[in-house]
Amino acid sequence: MAPRTIRRFRFGRGPREATAGDTLLDALAVDGLPNVVRSVRYHRPRAPFCGTGDCTGCLVRVNGRPNVRACRHPVEDGDRVEGGNAWPSARLDALAAVDLLFPHGIDTLRGFRRPAWARGLYHRVIRRLAGYSEPPDAAAAAALASPPRTVDAETVVVGSGTAGTAAAARLVARGVRPVLLDRRRDLSAIPGADTVGGATVTFLPPPTSDLLRPFTLLGFEEPGRGLVVRCRSVVLATGSYDTQLLFAGNDRPGVVSAELALRFARPGRQSPLRRAVVVGGAARAGEILDRLGDTVRAVVAPGEIGPEVARKASDHGVPLYPRTLVLAAVGRSRVRRLELKGRGDGPRFSVPCDAVVLAHRRAPAGQLAIQAGALLEWRPDPGAYVPRVTGGGATSVPGLFVAGSAGGLARSDSPASGERAADAAAAGAAPYTGDPGTAPVAAGEFEGYYRELLHERGTGKWFACGCEDVLLEEVERASADGYRGIEVIKRYTGLGTGLCQGRYCLPDALLLLSILERRPPTDVGRITQRPPAVPTPLAALAALDPEISKQRVP
Repeated sequence: MAPRTIRRFRFGRGPREATAGDTLLDALAVDGLPNVVRSVRYHRPRAPFCGTGDCTGCLVRVNGRPNVRACRHPVEDGDRVEGGNAWPSARLDALAAVDLLFPHGIDTLRGFRRPAWARGLYHRVIRRLAGYSEPPDAAAAAALASPPRTVDAETVVVGSGTAGTAAAARLVARGVRPVLLDRRRDLSAIPGADTVGGATVTFLPPPTSDLLRPFTLLGFEEPGRGLVVRCRSVVLATGSYDTQLLFAGNDRPGVVSAELALRFARPGRQSPLRRAVVVGGAARAGEILDRLGDTVRAVVAPGEIGPEVARKASDHGVPLYPRTLVLAAVGRSRVRRLELKGRGDGPRFSVPCDAVVLAHRRAPAGQLAIQAGALLEWRPDPGAYVPRVTGGGATSVPGLFVAGSAGGLARSDSPASGERAADAAAAGAAPYTGDPGTAPVAAGEFEGYYRELLHERGTGKWFACGCEDVLLEEVERASADGYRGIEVIKRYTGLGTGLCQGRYCLPDALLLLSILERRPPTDVGRITQRPPAVPTPLAALAALDPEISKQRVP
């Protein structure tokens, strides 16, 4: 066995070590789930939630550069790492008093007006509560200034999962040399294809039909190298993701997605999750039991629990609680117990735990399809908008195709949808031109769950938007005041405007507003998805060819 290569870095005032190839999150999680940042408004302790670089739970400052995602930053010798949005530290933050002073939220839109002589102080406080960190220092900003990269291709595949890899391989078989893009750095080589790892892209809309390559995707290669991709067609295989869930304390350290729990369960590593409650009763919960079964203390499901999950739970001696409401995660610096109640007339009870693993619902990662202007439809289960597609995955945008669970397909582990999308892209298949799908749809499982949950409200803060610290009661007040529709609620409360771009709050917010407004989610609408879907360093955009922007932006 080759000896470990050690990387030494500093976190706060203390020296730390990591193995070469480890991310900061890998290194910091050795001592337990790390609390490295405070929330933007209330300065509540936060810890990693997603493990994929999409949430705000692991933002740190590295070598003077703010808002670095610890889950995506490979440790280098000499790195200087500091926690974010806290003083003097994320573990002991003096500004956490804001959380106690405003138990029902901060009205930054209509409050803080009197007395007039104090407005200047109010504005300073509000500005302090509206940002995640201080700007980068001069050295960190200069380090991000690198020449951009331009890629021209016939077809680009975004996403290197099973469907995306299958799509790229099929394109090669059909004589097309595709470019395979993914945020992962360790992409496997595909003979005949070009791969770009550690890359995040977004559409610069709209596609222009009179160009040889109508699609332009802008983005960056981590940490901040600008990237321009021009192509004739695009296959989106961006997959799906584990969503949030509404309950009191749903932002507490220890509430994690199934993605993060599975990441912690990699071979050769000890998971920082010691006593977990798994929320979910389908295949995703079964994956957690397979990998973390010895640490699971209970399986809780909003609905029924599938027989395969029940069998796996029985093998590990794990109790099952089907048709159960999740009321509250109790604890401050981390979760200590989960408060529950059986649906209907079921009893209230609690389960001691240090982690709540959300494996109850996966939503398609369709932000790029929405940005490109693809026609959408509402699916009651999983309760999300998905692109309307043909059998070959063609969307309503000519040249744009969707494969795998990004299109709402149940089986993301099958390569068949990727191969069909590749065939359609290579053949130049016609776009989807069918029914726009405006007919009413039946209520899904989670809509009924939330109708019942809202009648069992208890104390504590329920976060409708974790990035911007928007409380559930703020959304309810806005709705009661006559603000209707998700776009109006977004503008009024800030819900959906954080760093995740609504990835985690919108699926539940649509169901919540459907209940509050007493109309179907399709009438509640959807927010305008403005690029970029993932926050992009300004240095990466500033380095791009100015002629590109002149041609594409009105």
